[in-house]
Amino acid sequence: MADNYLERRMDEMRGGKQKTIVKRVGQTLDTLLMKNRSCRGYQADAPVSEELLKRMVEVNTKIPSACNQQVLRFRLVTGDEAAKVHPLIKMGGALPELHLPFAGTEPPAYIVICCKEKETKLVDIDLGISAQSMLLKAAEMGYNGLMIGAFHREKLKEVLALPYDPLLVLAVGKGAEQIRLTEIREDESHKYYRENGVHIVPKVVLEDLLIG
Repeated sequence: MADNYLERRMDEMRGGKQKTIVKRVGQTLDTLLMKNRSCRGYQADAPVSEELLKRMVEVNTKIPSACNQQVLRFRLVTGDEAAKVHPLIKMGGALPELHLPFAGTEPPAYIVICCKEKETKLVDIDLGISAQSMLLKAAEMGYNGLMIGAFHREKLKEVLALPYDPLLVLAVGKGAEQIRLTEIREDESHKYYRENGVHIVPKVVLEDLLIG
């Protein structure tokens, strides 16, 4: 508020003729949101390092946390270990006939999000904030990802020797798919589909999201 007050006072002193110019540095949020598409196929020749995953997880030291509980913990999976996770996840629930991911396009890395405590509404709030923030970071660095909620929890916990229950799995890599958004009205089908090899994702238009 103090900064805004000073800006207003300076503007008044100049007779209100000059306006504060805000310079944007780097990619805008809108750009990152468009890049952050759910990707179900990855380039086999583009490995993901543990350091890159750490940079993604690092956003959790800056983002909000419900009641500031900060109970989420993260297991990084890279290299040959990723092969242990491949058979334990399911992708493309709306396209079961495709059996995604296609052979040779499996994710090269994962971040398994766990929780130190019992899952609650507050934990789920944190989970959404954390997952979205990490994938936006991935998009900023030129990578793609996918939130995976369909996986064998007990088997994953055993295979990775997790001390806590896994809540969500993030796939990370360089995307090998073309993805496009298309506008729909709220009463139209929300189901994503593929057309001529392009993954189409319907999104409800702004007018139908607003109440009143």
